[in-house]
Amino acid sequence: MSTTVKVTAQEVNKLRQATGAGMMDCKKALVEAEGDFDKAIEILRKKGQKVAAKRADRESSEGAAVAKVNADNTVGVAIVLGCETDFVGKNENFLALASELGDIALTTSSKDEFLAADFGGMTVADKLVEQTGVIGEKLDIKAFEKVEAAYVGSYVHINKIAAIVGFSSVVDNIETLAKDVAMQIASMGATTLSYKDFDPAYVASETEARIAAIEKDNEELERLGKTLKNVPKYISQLQLTPEVIAEAEEAAKAELKAEGKPEQIWDRILPGKMQRFISDNTTLDQEQCLLNQNFIKDEKKTVEAYVASYGEVEITAFKRVTLG
Repeated sequence: MSTTVKVTAQEVNKLRQATGAGMMDCKKALVEAEGDFDKAIEILRKKGQKVAAKRADRESSEGAAVAKVNADNTVGVAIVLGCETDFVGKNENFLALASELGDIALTTSSKDEFLAADFGGMTVADKLVEQTGVIGEKLDIKAFEKVEAAYVGSYVHINKIAAIVGFSSVVDNIETLAKDVAMQIASMGATTLSYKDFDPAYVASETEARIAAIEKDNEELERLGKTLKNVPKYISQLQLTPEVIAEAEEAAKAELKAEGKPEQIWDRILPGKMQRFISDNTTLDQEQCLLNQNFIKDEKKTVEAYVASYGEVEITAFKRVTLG
């Protein structure tokens, strides 16, 4: 004759706090484990493994992006904890788990080390499996990025995008500067710091693709009798060699001469023309290079100019993670 093991509410709550599992799942596990706490945890973990195996091929495109910075602002991490649905991604317990994982990630140097790190007596990887069983959705780490610098700032946009940015030195009001630049990174999605970081082959390929797209658009505009788009020869400052700049300046002078402008006033007009030439032929930089982007809080300035306004400080590195 079998005897049903009785468990107390205190024991159930202790297991819930340790695993995040629901009350009924905890009670069932404790009964099955005959009141053995460690065995109950193992039962829940095995349940998570079964659920994880069944949901391994599911898309985990929802979740939460997290950014964490250490106490002295010299190390920052950005991670994405993925799940299957937006409903779970907004759940308070899920967000608390993401935050805890961010704290652990801060103490590690790589994604592999992070997944192997301790989380309450088990690895982070095992914790994710356990929580897959608890929540009933696939959970995984979609992104792991780290920045170390003299000062690191961060910004998170509604748990969907997280950015971290490092600076070369600590200056007055560095907190404001760091938050503003991290917000810029989150909002505008720069992929590199400077045009100098571009691969010339990538720039050449992108130039060809963009010119082809504009020329195709112009065919339709011409058919409709509308104003055609300008077709640039270049899209990055990487392409604007001294020879290209000199040629553009000569062309600008020729235009001024053809317009009948007195030569003595050319020096006042040329800088503006050259500035427009550079602007028209550096669209890739403006889109993808953080320093060349217009600053979101003052579009009359570039990010490079905004950072320079704080004195002797430079951006050394940045990372951005997003859902999806």
